[in-house]
Amino acid sequence: MAHTETHIGRAPTETQVWGTKLNIVATAIAAFRKRRQALAARRVLAELTPEQLNDMGLTQANHPALDIKAGLITNLMSMR
Repeated sequence: MAHTETHIGRAPTETQVWGTKLNIVATAIAAFRKRRQALAARRVLAELTPEQLNDMGLTQANHPALDIKAGLITNLMSMR
């Protein structure tokens, strides 16, 4: 016959509970600071002129661009 043992679960100690809560708070603060720093950097980049961006090595601003080839509407209309 198999031998089984039962263990009584223990509640975490008070220091473990506080340690976990402090880790959660520290992670939240770090995420908030990182997001705030990213937003500030994005705001500064948005204020720069194209010449200043080019001097920094950024050839394009950080926004999507749409390239449309000449004759696209004609081609689409002919497919219709």
